[in-house]
Amino acid sequence: MREFLDFCRVEKGLAKNSLEAYSRDLRRFSAFLHQYATGQLPDAEGVRLYLEHLYAAGLSPRSIARHLVTLRNFFGFLVREGVLASDPAELAPIPRQWRTLPKALSHTQVDQLLAPSGGESRANTIRDHAMIELLYASGLRVSELISLALSDIDQEMGLARVTGKGNKQRLVPVGTEALAAIRAYLDEARPQLLRGRASGHLFVTARGGPLTRQGFWKALKQFALARGLSLPLSPHALRHTFATHLLEGGAGLRSVQTMLGHASVATTEIYTHVVRSRLRQTVDEHHPRA
Repeated sequence: MREFLDFCRVEKGLAKNSLEAYSRDLRRFSAFLHQYATGQLPDAEGVRLYLEHLYAAGLSPRSIARHLVTLRNFFGFLVREGVLASDPAELAPIPRQWRTLPKALSHTQVDQLLAPSGGESRANTIRDHAMIELLYASGLRVSELISLALSDIDQEMGLARVTGKGNKQRLVPVGTEALAAIRAYLDEARPQLLRGRASGHLFVTARGGPLTRQGFWKALKQFALARGLSLPLSPHALRHTFATHLLEGGAGLRSVQTMLGHASVATTEIYTHVVRSRLRQTVDEHHPRA
């Protein structure tokens, strides 16, 4: 398992979050093998028993499907290395998952979230405002946002160089309002936070390091509450909002796919369902005989 994780890190270039997920799944699988299979690699029946064990533990179909993907990647590695002759998880059925539509904020809610608030000039607040503006303007994943380097923002061209999953880089356009918020942060708040220290990270804490995902999630909730938004809000909701509002404005699906960093357009197509779901509301509100 350690060799497999090293392979994923070095040769496949998987992101830290993906490696941690693989590691968690494999630790659980290893514990099951030592408890029920004397630590030996299972056959197809053993894989079936493990999936039944996950169902009995109350895991959701989405979580079980992720565990199965981990096992297939692990066994595929072992087949290539000559440890196994075949993949015992190859024929295991993937649990059926109900596709849930991503929740996006309305234009009014976005305006309320990003509206300037008088009397707030603390460095943390200016930083959080710049991060939220950039998140809505670019659709970045939260891990991509917090890992941005100072040199990744080209203010003259209005572009952000983003390193996504698998260390793949892409260029994402950034709007003027987000760039203005970033400039305000760089001119006023970032020097206050660093207090003379050097850092290559774009968004920093008072200690000089980058925010954690959990730290930004907490900052986003507090920022929203301060503006009267008590709805459940996450960084991913702003990513969904970015994509939904682009498509509602007439953007092409391929363009949105490129900006989101999706490997397959099939992943981006879920947003077309979001747009269709709003057609009913549009007709009901605006058609004279609706």
